[in-house]
Amino acid sequence: MQDKDALRRYFSALRSGFAENAPHGALKDVFLASPYFAAESFFVYISVRSEAATDRLIAALLAAGKRVCVPRIEGGRMLSVPFAPLEKGAFGIPAPRGGEDTACDVCVTPLLAVDERGVRLGYGGGYYDAYFARRPQTVRVGYCFEAQRTRLLPKEAWDKPLHAVVTEAGVHRFNA
Repeated sequence: MQDKDALRRYFSALRSGFAENAPHGALKDVFLASPYFAAESFFVYISVRSEAATDRLIAALLAAGKRVCVPRIEGGRMLSVPFAPLEKGAFGIPAPRGGEDTACDVCVTPLLAVDERGVRLGYGGGYYDAYFARRPQTVRVGYCFEAQRTRLLPKEAWDKPLHAVVTEAGVHRFNA
């Protein structure tokens, strides 16, 4: 299956089918036990719908004294802004009202699916690939459930593969 729209529908339905009973706590625990937790700053997506929940991860990072930034769309571009009280943002995704674009060590990245090479299937807006192009030094770590891993996804020239993905089953590294 090479049609990205069809793949998005398939993996979205797959994720929705198990998200309610998904092991969100185990996923957070694996991340906190991973080598990535040693970083000082994290750019973490705000989970919506059936995405792997990030609220507990964000709370744990803040409790550990880490700097946490979250996405805000401004002028058609995704910024990484310091975590602050959230309000309804672009696409209905909660985001802080203000804050400066801030570089972070690790980007905890949402996805619909990821393949064996670290190629990520997102929602098609290109926001994360554009962010990764602007911030190539940021370590790109997917955050999802094991069921979202697949053998092969189509890759476009602008796609920035992940360095790793964290699932409830462990950390899987790629040669990005």
